[in-house]
Amino acid sequence: MLNRRQLLALPLAALAQPAPLFVEVPTAESGIRFVHDNAMSARRHIPETVGGGVAFLDYDNDGWMDIFLVQSGPCDFYQPKSPARNALYKNNRDGTFTDVTEQAGVGACAFGMGVAVGDFDNNGFPDLLVTGYGRVYLYRNNGNGTFTDVTEKAGLLKMPSRWTTSAVWFDYDNDGRLDLFLCSYVAFDPRNESNCGDNKLGRKFYCTPRVFQPTFSLLYHNNGDGTFTEVGQRGPIGKSPAKGLGVVATDINNDRLMDLFVANDTSQNHLFLNRGQGRWEEAALSAEVAFSENGQARSGMGVDAADFNGDGLEDLFVANIDQEMFSLYQNRGKESFEDVAQKHGVAAATRSLSGWGVKFFDYDNDGAVDLILANGHPDDMIEQYTTSVKYKEPLVLFHQEKGLFKNVSAQAGPAFAGQYAARGLAVGDFDNDGRLDVLVGVNGAAPLLLRNQSGAGNSWVGLRLVGRTANRDAIGARITWMAGGQRRSRLKTGGGSYLAAHDPREVLGLGTAAQVDWVEVRWPLPSQRVERFVGLKPGAYQTLVEGTGKTV
Repeated sequence: MLNRRQLLALPLAALAQPAPLFVEVPTAESGIRFVHDNAMSARRHIPETVGGGVAFLDYDNDGWMDIFLVQSGPCDFYQPKSPARNALYKNNRDGTFTDVTEQAGVGACAFGMGVAVGDFDNNGFPDLLVTGYGRVYLYRNNGNGTFTDVTEKAGLLKMPSRWTTSAVWFDYDNDGRLDLFLCSYVAFDPRNESNCGDNKLGRKFYCTPRVFQPTFSLLYHNNGDGTFTEVGQRGPIGKSPAKGLGVVATDINNDRLMDLFVANDTSQNHLFLNRGQGRWEEAALSAEVAFSENGQARSGMGVDAADFNGDGLEDLFVANIDQEMFSLYQNRGKESFEDVAQKHGVAAATRSLSGWGVKFFDYDNDGAVDLILANGHPDDMIEQYTTSVKYKEPLVLFHQEKGLFKNVSAQAGPAFAGQYAARGLAVGDFDNDGRLDVLVGVNGAAPLLLRNQSGAGNSWVGLRLVGRTANRDAIGARITWMAGGQRRSRLKTGGGSYLAAHDPREVLGLGTAAQVDWVEVRWPLPSQRVERFVGLKPGAYQTLVEGTGKTV
């Protein structure tokens, strides 16, 4: 902190500089000592390129976001020199975190990828699903600061895919219990791995995913007794081979059935429309979200959904590899989309980037949806055979202004001028100030924690939704609020980004309004309730429980 004499000595131009929107929290300050091990080897196994996952979650229900980080563990092509483990960090409520992995019992890992958080048994405590190459782990939250590995009991050890990436908890059949969708990546076997090399360099490099065979993603129905049954193979999910990396659960046609949008790498994206009673339809091609505008399959990685233009329809976003540009799909209604990335400047800003974690969020609480991207090329040798693309790349931040996204990365802070091999990205308010912070997983390095210090002058209301008849996490709830004469609406989606899980609370930006007039919640089916909550305190988090508001 500068004293008065030092401040007076500064040039006027320096004093006039606005504060950065985000500031990096150094690991020495946060207490997070985790470093991702990507197991990079001379053999260049493709799983080395795509980790690692990150999550915000409140595992102990104390109202403060904790952090979970996914590590690369032993598998058939890698044996760590020292024991590998995932990491759970408890929020100390003062900006620091304490490693509680061993006490919680969540350290075991295969060659880990991503994480999904959801209360699958409706006991009020968030459970953990960790994906990876080799196997998955399902940890049931015991409610006392510990977890139990229930993978085998749940029936997930016999999973037909060897390599799962992003996952999402959501209630596809509206029975009030969270089901599970897992992206399955390529068929990889180190014993029969393709030999990709460059004679000029004389070294092996990472094979493009195009040389690997696709696999089938998985849909598990929650049986309500702690077990799950794979049901995706009965329909189009099991008949649509691809190379899944990112998934978001949303409702693109407002029929109150949660659909799935899956980003696939070097194969067409998938849009699985939920037709009810266990029936699905793959409609990406007719919806115009399967391929690029010239009909080419792109390298879909991160994905998200939100109604960015406020027309009541969920829009979609996909991050691709360099030269392909990212996709911003505006929902036109009637189960059809238009890529408006060019119009918003997203295409130009991402031409030389490779994107992974992505998230729609209102970072400054003005009520409009903004966008953040985490980037990094998958091949660490890319700069040796091209001058236009870098291995480590910057984060990108877009602010929505007058209905268009504006690249404000230059004002976002020094962290956005840095270069990273970024992968997973999660948003969450770790310091409970109502401004959503950002956690980025970096391949082969320490994670990046960014504290949000934007939105001066804007107010907010934080909500924790608790379903009773509906799934307890209230995935699929429609939230509408009125503040300052402005009516806004948001769907509580599931998943999104890449290998990540987000703060489950909803922060409603009020802009310059001093208070929120009312908040209305249409709870997910099977609940038939639509309730209005009044008298909510601005600048604070509140819990809204299904059945406790005024029915409207």
